[in-house]
Amino acid sequence: MRTPWGLLRASHPEPGAAVTAVAVLLAAGAGHDAGGAALVGLTVLATQLAVGWTNDWIDATRDKAVGRGDKPLATGAVSRRAVGVAGVAAALATPLVGLTLGLPAAAAITAALASALLYNWPLKLTPASVLPYAFSFATLPAFVILALPGAPRPPLWIVAAGGLLGAGAHFANVLPDLDDDERTGVRGLPHLIGPAWSRTAAAGLLLAATLTLVFGPPGRPSWYGIAAVAAAAVVLPVGWYTGRLASSRGARPVAVFRAVLVVALIDVLLLVTSGRVV
Repeated sequence: MRTPWGLLRASHPEPGAAVTAVAVLLAAGAGHDAGGAALVGLTVLATQLAVGWTNDWIDATRDKAVGRGDKPLATGAVSRRAVGVAGVAAALATPLVGLTLGLPAAAAITAALASALLYNWPLKLTPASVLPYAFSFATLPAFVILALPGAPRPPLWIVAAGGLLGAGAHFANVLPDLDDDERTGVRGLPHLIGPAWSRTAAAGLLLAATLTLVFGPPGRPSWYGIAAVAAAAVVLPVGWYTGRLASSRGARPVAVFRAVLVVALIDVLLLVTSGRVV
């Protein structure tokens, strides 16, 4: 069981499961039947496994150098070869599964995966590190809508909201690892602007995504849309403050990232209950 458990941990299971769940819920809100939603989820799961495994494969030397006890490759819980093979297999599976939903959908999800892999290397090391997150998350709702029969055109507001969500997730995701990344030469945009501005950027972008989802669709915003904005306005500052407090105590500020996941779930629930995805 050592290798399977190590592979699971190396796949970044928490964000991978969250993104997959978001895609399935969004598919339900967009009008997919159970089979279509399942295929959407399977395709997105393949992308998340590919991104997680290749990320740890690329970062294995850096993670070992800084003593990352939460990384299976750094502790020897799984071999680098096993993680690399698994990452390639998941990447190849993505367009194949995506094709079951049509060529436009397969092209969109493959582009999203390619962008995410470019983040793993080399864009994570550059000031352009936020761009793959913004592009891949903007492409995710487009993929879900293009997978519907007839491949309808995704509305601009949902694509914009996805991009804002992805950009905010980038700043939040990097926060817990800023110090370790600095010691191993990673200099993405969050590293250049520092933890305080990164927390602010994460909170601002996520709030902008929520506002776009509430006020972007045609018609008057619903009461639960207004409630979603209020919830995001509470959750994000709490995550920001808790993360800042953790940083001041020398702990890893994971609260901001978890606040991002909460707001992402709020946004998707808003879409599902509003019925105004397309």
